[in-house]
Amino acid sequence: MRRIVISMALAGLALITWSAWIPAKALLAQELLAQAWQQTLLGEERVRPWPWADTWPVARLRTTDGKSLFILAGASGASMSFGPGHVSTSAPPGAADNVALAGHRDTHFAFLEYLKPGDVLTLETASTLTRYVVESAEIVHESRVDVLERTGRSELTLITCFPFDAVVPGGPLRFVVHAARRPPPATATATATATHL
Repeated sequence: MRRIVISMALAGLALITWSAWIPAKALLAQELLAQAWQQTLLGEERVRPWPWADTWPVARLRTTDGKSLFILAGASGASMSFGPGHVSTSAPPGAADNVALAGHRDTHFAFLEYLKPGDVLTLETASTLTRYVVESAEIVHESRVDVLERTGRSELTLITCFPFDAVVPGGPLRFVVHAARRPPPATATATATATHL
């Protein structure tokens, strides 16, 4: 009986340690991503947050309510464990075309459910700062890869699995948010034009 009690206590301790390790690992990863992003802003390229990482921060997304997310190179399952990923077949962040980002519905992209038309999203790269205004959202089948394609229109496409409250991850449906690039203020354009004359 004593062995059973000791075994159960050790198993419980192991579970508590494991459950504490996961959030600690996530916090540490975000700190390392922040450091890699700072190096990127200083001009370094492809700064890996830790030596064995197969991704690196390529942009930073800020929402109207102050949420800030590092966008990682590639939208693989491994990279999206640490943050939203840039879909490499779409335009690169900062380009005047369709920039597609993908993230998990139950972590980094859970906020997509609450976005509404008119909300402003800001995408920062090492050399650009682009503001987008949310226009619409739709639910599509995963086979609709056209939402990832370059369109020649300055837009941001955010994609996550749907429904948000699904018990089983994955599934064939995707929740897609469309946001259009907000033009710079007229005074900034006029100033830039005057400077170039």
